[in-house]
Amino acid sequence: MTKWSEHEQVKNNKTMDTQQQPSYPSAPRIIVSGGGTGGHIFPAISIANALKALCPDADILFVGAEGRMEMQRVPDAGYRIIGLPVAGFDRKHLWKNVSVLIKLLRSQRLARRIVKEFRPQVAVGVGGYASGPMLKVCAMAGIPTLIQEQNSYAGVTNKLLAKQAAKICVAYDGMERFFPAEKLILTGNPVRQALVDSRITREQAAEHFGLNPQKKTILILGGSLGARTLNRTMEAALRDIKGHPEVQFIWQTGRIYINEVKDAITIFTGDTMRNVRVPSLPNLYVNDFISEMPMAYGLADLVVSRAGAGSISEFCLLGKPVILVPSPNVAEDHQTKNALALVNKDAALYVKDADAATQLVDLALRTVADDDRLHSLSEHIARLALPDSADRIAKEVLKLIQQ
Repeated sequence: MTKWSEHEQVKNNKTMDTQQQPSYPSAPRIIVSGGGTGGHIFPAISIANALKALCPDADILFVGAEGRMEMQRVPDAGYRIIGLPVAGFDRKHLWKNVSVLIKLLRSQRLARRIVKEFRPQVAVGVGGYASGPMLKVCAMAGIPTLIQEQNSYAGVTNKLLAKQAAKICVAYDGMERFFPAEKLILTGNPVRQALVDSRITREQAAEHFGLNPQKKTILILGGSLGARTLNRTMEAALRDIKGHPEVQFIWQTGRIYINEVKDAITIFTGDTMRNVRVPSLPNLYVNDFISEMPMAYGLADLVVSRAGAGSISEFCLLGKPVILVPSPNVAEDHQTKNALALVNKDAALYVKDADAATQLVDLALRTVADDDRLHSLSEHIARLALPDSADRIAKEVLKLIQQ
């Protein structure tokens, strides 16, 4: 090759590199709306972080619901948030919805003011009470919207918002049952970046919880708000926990259940429970909320959990064997549908909420002792992982601004 052709080749390569590097808008103004539970909040924060990674000068404003956990979690993550006075509809007692409608009207007025003052170029809805009025107002103002449906069965709010949404990011195949096929993008659900980046060893995780790295460990998660059924089941199983010292338990109760659980442990053991440990049950760690989830996952051989979409995405990405106990108290029974999507692919075990008291602990103890079963579950659930979901969604958001 001549010097001239070498020079042209280098020049062409540089040109190709430049062309391959996408250009993003300068200082884009983006609204991210939704929340209510960790299953909505953590993915929303992951999307915001991905947007910041692509556009460091992005101006991101969260819009949540007053009094909900996003009002604390989002500022903790370094973002501004405005709360709408919105509440969910009471489907069992329709007469109670008069105040809900009043709050909805107030929320729409505040949403219009937010749009006028912040002047967003795009809005992202992740589900939860606030996303309905906020994205509807944005769409009516001609602002492009993107919704992220986390579940295998679409919620009512997202089905309504889909009519005016420019794009719909989903985590499961077959979502054209609910949404226009031409708007769908299979991205998966974003998970907490700390889980993806974690390099924590089993020994480090065990030391953090004061447990033994050589023993099998079961992690019990009731979601960010806790789960009454899981807590009652574990309270009734304290004798099993004591009778199986070869197995360790990390138990997240949720804030509203922690005192009830501590009382049950005190009655059973006769010991006053201090902080997260009780002397007569050295194989048990109990806390209302586990903020160091990379540690918890790092030690867990088996997870027992509700079937929220965000949690399932974490289990898939980490390849964690799991027993799913879907909550019966969710719209459209979507957690059962989430669970069955995995069970039908031999990627998870499943216990009905009504059967948890009689079946769950026995199944968990048998499963955690079966290495072949654990390996099979881990292998199958890992195949369902969709990595880099937050980055994919962030790029779709920025494309809407450029269009």
